[in-house]
Amino acid sequence: MFKIKKQLSKLYLSSVLGNLSLTGAWVAILAARGYSLVEIGIAETVFHMTSLIFEIPSGILADVFGRKKMLIVSSIMRMAGNIVMILSNGLPMVCLSLAFHALSYNFASGSDEALAYDSLKIAQMESRFEKYCSNQLIIYRLCGGISTLCAGFALFIGHRIAYGTDLITGAVQILILASLCEVYAGNENIEKRHRNFAEIGSELIACFKESISFLKKARSAVGFMLCNSFVGAVDILLLFFLQAKLQGKLPQVWLGFALLFMEMGGIVGSKLILQFPKLKYRNVFVVTALLVFAGVLAEHSSIWPVMTLGGFLAAVGDDAIQVRTNAILQDMFPSEQRATLTSAESFSFSVIMIILSPLAGIVFTYW
Repeated sequence: MFKIKKQLSKLYLSSVLGNLSLTGAWVAILAARGYSLVEIGIAETVFHMTSLIFEIPSGILADVFGRKKMLIVSSIMRMAGNIVMILSNGLPMVCLSLAFHALSYNFASGSDEALAYDSLKIAQMESRFEKYCSNQLIIYRLCGGISTLCAGFALFIGHRIAYGTDLITGAVQILILASLCEVYAGNENIEKRHRNFAEIGSELIACFKESISFLKKARSAVGFMLCNSFVGAVDILLLFFLQAKLQGKLPQVWLGFALLFMEMGGIVGSKLILQFPKLKYRNVFVVTALLVFAGVLAEHSSIWPVMTLGGFLAAVGDDAIQVRTNAILQDMFPSEQRATLTSAESFSFSVIMIILSPLAGIVFTYW
């Protein structure tokens, strides 16, 4: 018998294992190994390009083969990336490792939310999906903050041991994911689809075409994606530049705690939005966009407490609109293309990041 509480608990636990890591500060780890900022930038470019290329295909695979299977593939990709990083002795292997980690994010993106929403829908509890999104963002922010605090310890024990611990958590995560129930809220059982290999290609193409057709008809969904991606991109870029700017303005020992405080803003935002279920999306966008731009203005104050508070407010806005957008979009998406369309949202975020990144570099450096 399908038990929704166990299903969601396993998804939460998997998220903890997937986000809690000693290697969260991978930029600092590479810098400590002697890689220049230019080389690190090249590696990061490989990560984003891989993510951009495979984001939507990974969602299609999840809809055709099953979300549970793709979550397991995500963990395997992460472990492969860790192994390559442990064995790496030059920039090409580092780039390959980050490409595997990008694939890990791709296969998890869309699959988790699609599986959670269809699980809640089968249990006739889809109204609780917004709370699920809020809890997942809390896990993401909290684990990200803890991982940042562990950066010094990771540098102390060395990159090989640090990435080795990730192999252990990855193996445990696979065991948890394997115990999930594959559910599908459409008109057919996903386990009984594509009974022969020849049908797989046509199903992949059909899923993609149907997703494009949906987006053409439901233009409001595209609008929600772009609004959410814009606010999220500005927040991510702000927090990225604050990491660099705060280093010279407060003692190194306090930097980790300042970054953790900013991450906690996301927790506040993801919980706060639940208190306003009837607030129109247009108003949500205006308020969250103002919070993020307040953070940008605070970043230019050159006063580290004000800068830190600005990062906190930006995170509040980012996670608030993320929770509301996820809930609205999942209600709109047809189950047959749920993971694909969720991946389309991540794709829009990557595109906006590529556009805004060079502009943000100019704004945060010279303005």
